[in-house]
Amino acid sequence: MRPIRAAALTTLGGFLGLIAAAAIAKRAVPSRGDEESDELALAAILDGIELKSRARAFRGGSVLAWFGGVDLDLSEATLAADARLSVHALFGGVSIRVPAGWRLDSSLKALAGGADVRAAETESPDAPTLTLDGFAVFGGVAVGTRLPNDDDEEQPAT
Repeated sequence: MRPIRAAALTTLGGFLGLIAAAAIAKRAVPSRGDEESDELALAAILDGIELKSRARAFRGGSVLAWFGGVDLDLSEATLAADARLSVHALFGGVSIRVPAGWRLDSSLKALAGGADVRAAETESPDAPTLTLDGFAVFGGVAVGTRLPNDDDEEQPAT
């Protein structure tokens, strides 16, 4: 019984330590960018962020969800050449909606979480390309023109 109690207390202590570190990071890492910004640095730490971008030359930036969530809609943005978006989810989630005309080049990794990148079915070789990198640890990242929760929205309410 003693080893089980020790393991449980160690796990709880580690989890509480992560939450305390997130609370400190929330003050130290502010979000930058708005719906007109060509470059973003979004940090949803113990919080949530919803942003619909209308950037004229979106170059990318970074997205961090740590015990929080980010909903980024790029469907009305215009992509600049060599656009790169770094996405990180730690005990959180990120959803990014892109227009059908964009190509997605992803090197997202996941550990005890998931990364779902759904490229458009009709991709032309000269379409603008958004390069994605980053990771999801105990969290998830979904990127595409149609996201997994879109199916729920289209069903009529009963």
